[in-house]
Amino acid sequence: MTMKIRKAVFPVGGLGTRFLPATKAMPKEMLPVVDKPLIQYAVEEALEAGIEEIVFITGKGKSAIEDHFDAAHELVNILEGRGADWLLKGVKDVIPAHVRIIYTRQGDPVGLGHAVACAKSIIGDEPFAVLLADDIFMGEKSCLSQLIDQYDGGKENLVSLMPIPKEQSTRYGIINPRNGTENTKIAISGMVEKPTPERAPSNLAISGRYILQPEIFDYLASVDKDGKGEYQLTDAIAALVDHQDVFGVKVDGERYDCGDKFGWLRANLAFALKRDDLEGDVKQMITDLLRENS
Repeated sequence: MTMKIRKAVFPVGGLGTRFLPATKAMPKEMLPVVDKPLIQYAVEEALEAGIEEIVFITGKGKSAIEDHFDAAHELVNILEGRGADWLLKGVKDVIPAHVRIIYTRQGDPVGLGHAVACAKSIIGDEPFAVLLADDIFMGEKSCLSQLIDQYDGGKENLVSLMPIPKEQSTRYGIINPRNGTENTKIAISGMVEKPTPERAPSNLAISGRYILQPEIFDYLASVDKDGKGEYQLTDAIAALVDHQDVFGVKVDGERYDCGDKFGWLRANLAFALKRDDLEGDVKQMITDLLRENS
């Protein structure tokens, strides 16, 4: 039976230590790229792909995320009174009325696998998407939409893939392809979390978007902690490979790893350069900085 992907899980309970001290009192997911927080880019991507139920796996100090997606009647009234219609669009009706938002807590921030497992009772027996707010994409079609286009509606699992320089393999989950990497949709025989370059089975990294079957929860319940004391989603998917089909999808578009300081800065520049109101000033700023530091 074909089942539509209706639900999406957003693990947002992490500590954001790579961005301290900025994230001491503010969720990492609320860091802005130009004038929109990271988490909103991911949520808008899910909505574009037809997601109807959004599940946030939150933690201590993450209330700003809930506030961001809540109605802001006082702010809307003030902006309407000022006639600031160009600002209203960004704060009013961020979430369509037909979309349901659910918040649940991850007691301890002990890895992505543990965070996804927290959604088990909410997901039930449906396939679902997982989106990591650290990764944002720029392209003609969103990353999650590309995965859904490749999903056959059956008992298969999909992960988004991007090629990386092998020396960066220690930062990502890397797939082991079953029969080569020429096609857009690649059968996966295994995956390794953050291998050294010499141990990396390919140069294709998982890039923060997943479509998973509910059986993944059984494997999440049985994985061991890694060397950092975390439960990894890639370990559960690697165990699932022997029992269900797992495919990687090479997605079109540019990916920005905003969990990294340089990636976040790069995303800000790239998205600003796509804005008519900012492009000229940003180009001039870059020119001036290069001249001053040459």
